[in-house]
Amino acid sequence: MRLTSTDFADGSTLPFDCSYESQNRSPALSWAEAPWGVHSFAVVCIDREGPDARPWTHWLIWNIPATETRLLAGLPQYPRLDDGMEQGMNDYLEYGWCGPCPPSGAHEYSFTLYALDSFLSPTGPTSQAVLSALSDHTLATARLSAVYGSDGAFPALAAMGRQARAAYRYQG
Repeated sequence: MRLTSTDFADGSTLPFDCSYESQNRSPALSWAEAPWGVHSFAVVCIDREGPDARPWTHWLIWNIPATETRLLAGLPQYPRLDDGMEQGMNDYLEYGWCGPCPPSGAHEYSFTLYALDSFLSPTGPTSQAVLSALSDHTLATARLSAVYGSDGAFPALAAMGRQARAAYRYQG
């Protein structure tokens, strides 16, 4: 199975508009070569270098129909989307995608696509519950990674400082 994005190449920089301090837009993802017997897909995005030396969950989306081969950019931050897709709570305690906003340095964001033999019914919308539900139903996985640093903002926005960038994000 292959996972790709029109927004970034594997190992490259995640676009600024996907960051929490900008438009907080989920990136577009697409996949191919899924195994036979897939009933649904799930995507999990994690920064393994999160605060307190523990992984930080940025996105949980599951029950993506087996007929899908992509996720469009900019999905709304709702618990339930069209076609029965569900999104869990990320570590910002919001539903859906919440982009990177590292306190310092560059971090790596790992997107994992799971091909599943069923639809999922996790015990809750948390990463622990979703990852536990995935464990017995995974047929195959594919990974894609991107980096984003605290200096990922455009130079003009970087000069504003983190607080001003956050205010800028909510202005429009």
